[in-house]
Amino acid sequence: MDTTFGHGGTDAGYFAPPSALDRMAPIGLDDMKAVRLMNRVDQKYMASADMLEALLSRIDADYYVQHIDGNPLAPYRTLYFDTDDLRMYTMHHNNKLNRQKLRVRTYRSTDTTFFEIKNKDNKRKTRKVRIPIDVSLFDSCLEVPEVSAFVNSNTPYPVATLHPCLENSFERITLVDKGMSERITIDRGIRFHNRATNIDADISTLLVIEVKHEVGAPMSHIEKALHELHILPRRMSKYCIGTALTDPAAKHNRFKPKLLYIDKITHQVH
Repeated sequence: MDTTFGHGGTDAGYFAPPSALDRMAPIGLDDMKAVRLMNRVDQKYMASADMLEALLSRIDADYYVQHIDGNPLAPYRTLYFDTDDLRMYTMHHNNKLNRQKLRVRTYRSTDTTFFEIKNKDNKRKTRKVRIPIDVSLFDSCLEVPEVSAFVNSNTPYPVATLHPCLENSFERITLVDKGMSERITIDRGIRFHNRATNIDADISTLLVIEVKHEVGAPMSHIEKALHELHILPRRMSKYCIGTALTDPAAKHNRFKPKLLYIDKITHQVH
């Protein structure tokens, strides 16, 4: 694999932008703030990368596409933290609710880095809290007093019990409907590196689509388009899938059907 993790990560622009993006009206970061939806209900979908043009062509008149410095593709780098016994991963695997994920993420297109805590409650509602850190602290963020205090205040996990587990990189397309009430992210080029096992995994021909909106919202344009293309809702955690693919010792029985589905998709792309 030609992926290089750490100090730079994968090359931005690994994939050429779909031509349908050129037909979509752009929107800037400042205008996107109104639809951040930090408290949200979300639905995920998985599809092969060669479905992207067909999907965007069905919705290009109904959504804005986020541009940063004129580019609709935003590269991301993420590092997840867990306990030695992978407590957070195991809680997800065992379908426990009221669970958390801890990560540091660099948004390379804006040169910003945040330490983030994702909370999933017993109603499957997602809430994310985060604090900014300097990009140079990506690998040593748990040593930063502000991050330690943030973790201790928002999680039951003492910082001393946490260690870096899984790193990933991908690029993201972000859309918002013209009513400014729905946000969609489309991730592609996903690659993993496990820092504990030193094993890599590449699912770069998979699309992970996430539709975020308020509770009770009617079926949207993209949901209709996904239905037309026979792309069905399937929940997917990058942290869990990446861990299952790169850590042979991690419990993964419950994820086997999803792993088989991902393998099928990633091997059928032309």
